[in-house]
Amino acid sequence: MDILISSIVAGLLIGMILALVSLGLTIIFGVMDIVNFAHGEFLMLGMYTTLFTAQATGIDPLLTLPLAALVGFALGVACYYGFIRFLLRGPMVAQLLGTFGLMLLLRNLALLLFGSEDRALHHGLLVGKSFELGMGVIIPATKLAAAGLSIVTFAAVWLLMNRTRIGKALTATSLNAQGARYMGIPTSRMNALAWGIGGGSVTLAGGLLVNFWSVNPFVGLLFTMIAFTIVALGGFGSVPGAFFAALVVGLITEIPGFWDFVTYTFDIGWMSDVPMTSFKYTWVYLAYFVIMVVRPRGLFGWKH
Repeated sequence: MDILISSIVAGLLIGMILALVSLGLTIIFGVMDIVNFAHGEFLMLGMYTTLFTAQATGIDPLLTLPLAALVGFALGVACYYGFIRFLLRGPMVAQLLGTFGLMLLLRNLALLLFGSEDRALHHGLLVGKSFELGMGVIIPATKLAAAGLSIVTFAAVWLLMNRTRIGKALTATSLNAQGARYMGIPTSRMNALAWGIGGGSVTLAGGLLVNFWSVNPFVGLLFTMIAFTIVALGGFGSVPGAFFAALVVGLITEIPGFWDFVTYTFDIGWMSDVPMTSFKYTWVYLAYFVIMVVRPRGLFGWKH
């Protein structure tokens, strides 16, 4: 039972963090109907920003999070005005290849500047600390703080989208850009804002992740695929859907824990010989495939 409870708690915690990772992808697609293949590379840059800033200044990594978010916001806006707005004039394949090229550019630029070795944080107020909740459940302090800050950020973005005039303008742009333009909404600025929010939220998630996850120039690929799965499951463009889908995906990544629980509870010998940990992300990609085949609009899809 301890294994089961620990797996559920760990899955929910990582799910809350993955919700913030996928939020930017959801917003950009929801507003502009464009897939950002460089989403994971934005996250990677957020991880490097927090890592190097904390190491260079000696301050706690959590205090560098506003800088990570600012870097992502500025990069998102710069990417939109620099070339994304020009890609919108071309066919869909040009948009896909454009963001794919951006992914390769950012990844190889990071490889050139930072090298290919893994880097990790070794100091911080919460690094290396944990809380014991009883029943064998031990929660790393870094993951708990990251999950809490993810929820706060997610709630703030949701309030922005649903309770402010800017949010209503973003929603109008996402539903009918031409109609919104006729109503006086500066849709180009809304698109730039979507890229800014998307970039800022994912680099913030990267700043949280680097507290317990090592970073290298290739780390973005894993989280890009996971973010695609979450957005597909939640429904392309649905912010609440992304949050609940991320919790589901977080639990899927803890399948090895559930596997061990069944193995030891029912004493099934052959199950102990299966290296389930090596396949945990395979289940995530399988879920992505099934969702795309069975329900392409996702569970909470809202755009026609």
